[in-house]
Amino acid sequence: MSSSDIFLGETIGTAVLILLGGGVCAAVTLKRSKAVGAGWVAITFGWGFAVLTAAYIALGLSGAHLNPAVTVGIAVQSGEWGDVPLYFAGQLLGAMAGAVLVWICYYGHFTAHLTDHEATGGSGAADGRRPGGPGPVLGVFSTAPEIRRPVQNLATETVATAVLVLAILTQGLTEGLALSGTGVLITALVVVGLGLSLGGPTGYAINPARDLGPRIVHALLPLPNKGGSDWGYAWVPVAGPLLGGAAAGGIYQLAFA
Repeated sequence: MSSSDIFLGETIGTAVLILLGGGVCAAVTLKRSKAVGAGWVAITFGWGFAVLTAAYIALGLSGAHLNPAVTVGIAVQSGEWGDVPLYFAGQLLGAMAGAVLVWICYYGHFTAHLTDHEATGGSGAADGRRPGGPGPVLGVFSTAPEIRRPVQNLATETVATAVLVLAILTQGLTEGLALSGTGVLITALVVVGLGLSLGGPTGYAINPARDLGPRIVHALLPLPNKGGSDWGYAWVPVAGPLLGGAAAGGIYQLAFA
């Protein structure tokens, strides 16, 4: 794979991932959406299908990492670190582009939601529980814990991501799985399973770019009454998945290499 293939594949693939994943969050969250209130199961399957679509699109160009934690896990497992910064750059840019596309597609719904007194709690009160804390639409862009305990939140993200990355790394041990393309489907189903099993505490970022890129976009977009971007928590869905990816690479080396 050339450098341009890696960068383009990761940018396009991650943009599609966030467009469809953030899109299901917007559909379930924002007032006057046809899917409003559809719930957590809809979100988990929406993210699974987002992974499936994005990975098939990017697979031939970049190998479809679409996640810095996956890139780190593969680097630890293989010992090859040269292309890691290129993967990271494409993933972050793609995540930001995908978040902007969600905003464009749901522009009217963001406007309706953020001008609704009931949704925002009144002007200036959107994040009144905690200065700089999550606003009324931040969940469309990035994650937040239901119970804010940084050590537990970090552990949840680390463990969930380790399962994801280990599931990806071990696909190569099954003859023909990677060549058939079935591995992409399995990865998507693993993401759905993780959302159903371990997504409740933190919203299962399991991908630093998925959380950080859209959080930056949330901070920059001209959304009235949007509240804070919760930067005090933002390190958890970055550090946890990176630790989980590295741990998965190490486990692979110890148990399967």
